[in-house]
Amino acid sequence: MTTATTGTRTAAPAPSVGTAHTRVEGRDKVTGAARYAGEIPFADLAHGWLVLSTIARGRISAIETEAVLAMPGVLAVLDHRNAPRVSTDYVGLLGIPPDPTCAVFQHDRVPHLGWPVALVVAETSEQAREAAEALLVHYEQQPHDVEFTGEHPDAHPVDGHMPAVTEKGDLDAELAASDAVVDEEYTTPEEHHNPMEPHAATAHWDGGRLEVVDSNQGATWVIGELANLFSLDPASVRVRSEHVGGGFGSKGVRAHQVAAVMAATVLQRPVRVVLTRRQMFSLAGYRSPTTQHVRLGADADGRLRALEHRSVSLTSTVHEFVEPSAGVARVMYDADAHHTANRVVPLDVPTPTFMRAPGEAPGSFALEAALDELAEKCGIDPIELRLRNEPDRGPVSGLPFAGRNLAACFEEGARRFGWADRDPRPGLRREGRWLLGTGTAAASFPAGAAPSTATVTAHPDGTFGVRIAAADIGTGARTALTLVAADALGVPPERVRVRIGDSDFGPAMIAGGSMGTRSWAWAVTAAAGELRDRLVLGTDIPPEGITVRSDTTAAIGALAPAERHSFGAQFAEVAVDPATGEVRVRRMLGMFAAGRIVNPLTARNQFVGGMIWGISMALHEEAVRDRASGGVVGADLAGYHVATNADVPRVEADWIEDPDPNDPVGIKGIGEIGIVGAAAAIANAVWHATGTRHRNLPIRPDRVLAASVGGPVPGTGPLPGDGPEAGGAPDA
Repeated sequence: MTTATTGTRTAAPAPSVGTAHTRVEGRDKVTGAARYAGEIPFADLAHGWLVLSTIARGRISAIETEAVLAMPGVLAVLDHRNAPRVSTDYVGLLGIPPDPTCAVFQHDRVPHLGWPVALVVAETSEQAREAAEALLVHYEQQPHDVEFTGEHPDAHPVDGHMPAVTEKGDLDAELAASDAVVDEEYTTPEEHHNPMEPHAATAHWDGGRLEVVDSNQGATWVIGELANLFSLDPASVRVRSEHVGGGFGSKGVRAHQVAAVMAATVLQRPVRVVLTRRQMFSLAGYRSPTTQHVRLGADADGRLRALEHRSVSLTSTVHEFVEPSAGVARVMYDADAHHTANRVVPLDVPTPTFMRAPGEAPGSFALEAALDELAEKCGIDPIELRLRNEPDRGPVSGLPFAGRNLAACFEEGARRFGWADRDPRPGLRREGRWLLGTGTAAASFPAGAAPSTATVTAHPDGTFGVRIAAADIGTGARTALTLVAADALGVPPERVRVRIGDSDFGPAMIAGGSMGTRSWAWAVTAAAGELRDRLVLGTDIPPEGITVRSDTTAAIGALAPAERHSFGAQFAEVAVDPATGEVRVRRMLGMFAAGRIVNPLTARNQFVGGMIWGISMALHEEAVRDRASGGVVGADLAGYHVATNADVPRVEADWIEDPDPNDPVGIKGIGEIGIVGAAAAIANAVWHATGTRHRNLPIRPDRVLAASVGGPVPGTGPLPGDGPEAGGAPDA
């Protein structure tokens, strides 16, 4: 290569991509130098506190603000009578209309418990909270419905980012001709993101330009939504989000950002709004509960003749959001008759949203558990059954796969896990009081890319600056982009400085859909490659440097249509105590084919983190709505159970070589596939340990106990007291 400063030839450094590298911002984070959205100081900062509705449906009849406005430090109370007007007549960045929950204080209607009805702004956060809690709001309450069932009369198909219904072949005829049939219903509960950093935003006007410091998953996303809502020129809005303490799909445009902008506009001073943990259960979105009906039919050799996967989820009455759980079947397995459908039920609840592996996470539980049941009926090993049903093309799309190495994942994973030593008969292995079992499941997640822009600058001192509106929500994106840029420039990573999280850097893909790193790396590689070509010519670098800007819109648009996915094989071993109902996961292994791995250190963390979330999904996570109030019971981290250190045993993740030939770096995407199939593998292992199928998540001790004492089989319907008000899965 040619160095940036002299034009002399030097030896190219060893490749950076594919080598373990600690986070470039790691020291800042552990020392507190990295500041998050709620910590950045502003002069003359005011604080806003949201007041949420205490009814689940009705109208606001009166708000008594006079006494609150007289309280110490209170600056303003915004509600539907005096707040700035906003518009929701547009289509957002992701091609879907905005959730009207963002359009706060526009009318007196209350569509769910926890709906924002006012914002109290004061000099300090403590004053704002005290005043908000003192604000009296009167309502005209109306009957509400929060009870989700798969047979709800208002259930209807909805196209999300995929068609609602796909149908191929005569399903009933193929089922009738099948040698083995599975016809079962599976349920998953409402689940919440709960990132460690709460949602926070500070808005202020600077010389006629709106600036928002935020915790989000994409500055481009937020700037577009805010500009549309407030009818602003996008160039007059700047959004910064340098450090983000987790998102998992929840950190898009929410009520708190809009409220902060409104207050900053009214008061003409900076205003910060931070959500509490309890408020996040109402305002940050969540994963909808699902009821899924799966019917499989196979011939004597285990080859599928019929596949039906129908899913019902809930949505709010103000915005339709679908959890597309049946979509996973459209990729994983083919059959002569192949039917899928996603339907939603509108209820008086907050709007669900994207949550790590939306659709695939709950959908894989139902589909992969049903495949395990089919393997039992066919007398075929669960892995062998899946391999016999590997499709050559997309089962629904008919498109070729741009790489499908699922078989290799199963083969290598089975070898490492010791699958060959497994006795297929359930309930035979014991270790003291514990029954032991093992299970497996397949995983897939789309591997897409979206247009992005990036700039790379060569400085006279031999360093390089990269600027891109990416978002690092804990995934290690900064570090991955540093390694990608270093290789594209032919320099060591120490000579690269990556800046992210600023909308002024130009439009870029959000951190979502497992597309962030792939999309950003493509843009960075393009800009760095062009800059390197210029420097090879021996160009002198002026004091301001030489900058190249890329835009990948044309390159990504030129990709040939194909089924692009990452794949994986999940393995789990569990121990079940039939006397207490306790289920312990003893070990897990995930083997993935997910493109070229940029940074093995942070990539393994991503895979393992997803798998641990699978433990939570299988055994712990369950948000329950109280029928009387319409709200989540125990809306905090004490009442909402997740896997902790004591629940996490030996969890291993690894990958096979699987570079994507259509990507300049070979990347596919790893952010979400770790959770896909993990819950199914655990549920299948519980069956192998006990001989009882659990088709309702989570697999609680009371459900295990009911099965062990001869009570109702947990997979065949709700137990007494399993209704939403009693902490059970949704009635089906």
